[in-house]
Amino acid sequence: MKERKTLYRWFWVWDFEKEEDWLNEMAANGWVLADVGFCRYTFERCEPGEYTVRLENHAYDETYVDFMRDTGAEPVGRYFQWIYFRKPVELGRFDLFSDIDSRISHLDRIGKSLSLIGGANLLIGIVNSFGPSRLGWVNLLCATLLMYGLGRIHGKKESLEKERRLHE
Repeated sequence: MKERKTLYRWFWVWDFEKEEDWLNEMAANGWVLADVGFCRYTFERCEPGEYTVRLENHAYDETYVDFMRDTGAEPVGRYFQWIYFRKPVELGRFDLFSDIDSRISHLDRIGKSLSLIGGANLLIGIVNSFGPSRLGWVNLLCATLLMYGLGRIHGKKESLEKERRLHE
């Protein structure tokens, strides 16, 4: 049985690149992702630099997961709409997004989720502000934070769209 360790760490959804960088840094240091949960990452010992780890906001689709397996990538875990994959470096370069349009589409999926959850929190916060509990401020704070994240995703998307226009 391989040596394992579990670490707890928080990443905002709009900082998914930082999460992916951290997971690949762990793999470079000999700890590859083996399981994932809410702020929980379980790693197992591997050869340093043996794996590349990627994550994607993608609805669960067995056909897509099978396609990824066919490329040599192994699904490691899933948390809400996020799928985590690892692939041995010896099998070649591992990118989930082959072009700018696929990266923009990924950001669109994240943005839609943030909009939906942020809008729901805004509505609930407004309704609760007039109710007896007076705890609507919690939902309004959540809505504000999620809208901030939506702005960050929108900025990344605009940068990619600008880059696409430069290459056309």
